[in-house]
Amino acid sequence: MTAQTPPFRDSQLPFAKRIDDLLSRLTLDERVAMLHQFGPAVERLGIAAFRTGQEALHGVAWMGPATVFPQAVGLGATWNEELVRRVGEAVSTEARAMRSRDDRVGLNVWAPTVNLLRHPLWGRNEEGYSEDPRLTSAIATAYTRGLRGDHPAYWRTAPVLKHWLAHNNETDRATASSSVRPRVLHEYDLRAFRETVEAGAVAGVMPAYNLVNGRPNHVSPYLAEQLRAWTDQDLLVCSDAGAPSNLVDSEHYFDTHEEATAAALLAGVDSFTDHGTDSSKIVERVRGALDQGLLTEADIDTAVRRQLSVRFRLGEFDPLLDPYADAKDFDTPAHRALAREAAEQAIVLLKNDGLLPLTGDGTRIAVVGLLADECKLDWYSGTLIHRSTPLEGLYDRFGADRVDFAEGVDRVRLKTSDGTYLSVPPADDAGEEVRGAEGALDPALLAGRTDLPPLTADAVGTELALIDWGEGVLTLRAPDGRYLSVAEDGFVRASADQPGGWVVQETFRLEPRAFREGGHGNGKGHGNGHLLRHVGTGRYVSVTADGVKVADENPAVLELEITERGESAVARAAASADVVLVVAGNDPHINGRETEDRTTLALPAHQRRLLDAARAANPRTALILTSSYPYAIDTADLPAVLWTAHGGQAAGTALARVLAGDVSPAGRLPQTWYASDTDLPGLLDYDVIGGRQTYLYFEGTPLFPFGHGLSYASFAYGDLAARVGEESAHVTFTVTNTGDTAADEVAQLYGRPVSPSVPRPRRELLAHRRVHLPAGATTELSFELALSAFEFWDVAHGVRRLEPGGYELLAGASAEDIRLSATIEPAGTPPAPRPVLERGLRSADFDEQRGAEIVDRTKRSGDAVTPGGANADVGRTAELMYQACDFGLDPGTRSVTVEVSGEGTLELALDDGRAIAHLDIAPTTGPYAYTSVTTPFDASGVHDLRVELRGPLRLAHVGFSG
Repeated sequence: MTAQTPPFRDSQLPFAKRIDDLLSRLTLDERVAMLHQFGPAVERLGIAAFRTGQEALHGVAWMGPATVFPQAVGLGATWNEELVRRVGEAVSTEARAMRSRDDRVGLNVWAPTVNLLRHPLWGRNEEGYSEDPRLTSAIATAYTRGLRGDHPAYWRTAPVLKHWLAHNNETDRATASSSVRPRVLHEYDLRAFRETVEAGAVAGVMPAYNLVNGRPNHVSPYLAEQLRAWTDQDLLVCSDAGAPSNLVDSEHYFDTHEEATAAALLAGVDSFTDHGTDSSKIVERVRGALDQGLLTEADIDTAVRRQLSVRFRLGEFDPLLDPYADAKDFDTPAHRALAREAAEQAIVLLKNDGLLPLTGDGTRIAVVGLLADECKLDWYSGTLIHRSTPLEGLYDRFGADRVDFAEGVDRVRLKTSDGTYLSVPPADDAGEEVRGAEGALDPALLAGRTDLPPLTADAVGTELALIDWGEGVLTLRAPDGRYLSVAEDGFVRASADQPGGWVVQETFRLEPRAFREGGHGNGKGHGNGHLLRHVGTGRYVSVTADGVKVADENPAVLELEITERGESAVARAAASADVVLVVAGNDPHINGRETEDRTTLALPAHQRRLLDAARAANPRTALILTSSYPYAIDTADLPAVLWTAHGGQAAGTALARVLAGDVSPAGRLPQTWYASDTDLPGLLDYDVIGGRQTYLYFEGTPLFPFGHGLSYASFAYGDLAARVGEESAHVTFTVTNTGDTAADEVAQLYGRPVSPSVPRPRRELLAHRRVHLPAGATTELSFELALSAFEFWDVAHGVRRLEPGGYELLAGASAEDIRLSATIEPAGTPPAPRPVLERGLRSADFDEQRGAEIVDRTKRSGDAVTPGGANADVGRTAELMYQACDFGLDPGTRSVTVEVSGEGTLELALDDGRAIAHLDIAPTTGPYAYTSVTTPFDASGVHDLRVELRGPLRLAHVGFSG
């Protein structure tokens, strides 16, 4: 090191010392500026600008063309960690290559999403890996290892896990609170994050928009108490976009932005994503918090240190030593092959009565359906360089002369009240412009095209392709393939290559005219008259002298003239084919996406019509579901059903290879497919234990179970053996390919306690292995299971505990297809009663509850319980049950003291039903103004305790004394 080289530039020093030196050289203003997502350069020290956040969920997103891999839920369906690691490696390599020519591309990647797929109606189902925490963490760990790279010091990219914590609803997502009991917190929601962080390839996390137990995730004490306790690394916590402002503006949790910003930073948020590229608001708020004494410079330094730690690991300050600095691999043959391999491995064969594979010479195939010639992207996709639809894949594999196609759209004209028709004018210069092809730091700001002429009305009009995506949401497409869209000037143009954008501008609703006029929506008196409402703006289509536009006044009354129903075209194609492939599913930008949950598991009516028409015309009909989420469908009359998530750039090629038998399908469902909406819990019911949710607790009969997936081969399981050591159980069994074709099998190992003392999972995934076996081959699989895998969270003592007794090991091909079983008996810790005289009861540590909701005890930490949920509007009552409370030997307990706020009554009763104490709570001054109320309580020995709450009160703690 020369005299002129500062220590932070000295690569021989440890990162920690270099960060100390750099922090000491930065002024307070420079450090404060770094707290915003877009940190400015510090030119006097030669430090470049830095931004946190680069979307990279299944490829580099938003920054233009890149390799597009299957959606995350599809990667989860591969059950293949090594494959997913290679996908992460390819994505991060492309991020490096793209950054070398465009410095807008960031290396702090916001991926993967480890939110558990608890509820299949969640709009962002496509972003997660599984409903199971172990499978989720296994896939997420593999992806982060690929993103990170394998150098001991320098990282290829720095992954940030999304979205901390218990986040599965888009409905009211910025204001809704997830009530998460301690067992669910520790056994379910925290677990996927914890195991991924502990694996060592995670640079940070992003808190979610929602609240957990009444407290916004951006001020969660779990960031310090849990997350930062799992690793010695400096984890970078990046806020979600706009969430810091939400603490005041929508959640009203704090009175001022200075208070909110200080609270978030003290809780552990290190980078504030707010107000786009404009950092001035956050800088002003941090400065205000400093001036008010809410923050100290040391607090600022703590956050900046964590950011600098990531920047040093990314090699920013050691460009000559950074092993990834010269990465150039982009859209390589290897990446294309990997995209196809991932898409193939993600395909799940749900049912097959012998129709597949399509191996007959000269078999004539009809491929029909709204997604038959589509390669759909989602909000977190890059721009396609290569594209393969099911139709294109089948053409390539079987030959165009053997494949017929019918999309199944309804062909329509829209007739105005004066007898003219909506018309798409010629646009010779429409070109092939693709939304987002040039990249954008915030694609939500991308504007629609205004360079094309708007629609007009004339005597002939234009025949449009109408698709009803469900819930009455329509798209309309011109003959040249462009979708009708509305730009900022309000005119309707055929201008979009696909529906998309943060606010989709390509969706409409046809509403009976009487609906707008305050009638009952039957259009009586107007014949077939409808109004066409643009969903994005809420305005109605109007015909003006300047063209067709959306406006608040003078809506056009339109008559829908149907030239051809989609099912007619489908029936014609199906009738002349040997096999029919109906490709159905969703558009990831419509009815189920970020900001919008689904309302039903049902396949949209338009697509049900097409499926019914195909089946009626030809019983040899297979259903191929290409979707971001599960559906509830009737499969009784279908000889074959497949599911794949949107498979990225190679989706069509991969599907054709599986259908042809070139590849045997071996994807497995990463979440339960329920048979009906009636099987589902409420969207905001996060109690997977009490609500009997996911395969872990669901007691009904699923349409298809967790882990399900068929093959063109068959497999036999045998020789299950297990032995228990002091810290682990060693399990082996064999798998044999008894079929006549080479194939992959996903062997799954589950466990469950034989006689649990508390509700435990019906079965829980302990391990899995995807293996490739030639026909007739046998392999022995070996698993080493830490005994901690059998533990549960003991709410009585606030620890994880291995319960003594037998544990059944279940090996098989899905959660419901168990082939082998054995029982082990590890040494455990016997249960002990709750020491309530010494510790009392934290109210949230209940064993069972009815009508209760967990809320925040204070704005900084702690839980309380209040009547809520379904009982909020019917008298506000709740009941809590605490098992095995030890009230001491006779004379035992003589009094009880409750810490409570609000007003109402509390009644305490023992397991024999006797009411032991009744407390009337006088009103306190607010929800956080707790008072202690004491009353006599006469009990001894060990009993279950029931506490009934009535009224708008919050119970924090129950204490006992002798």
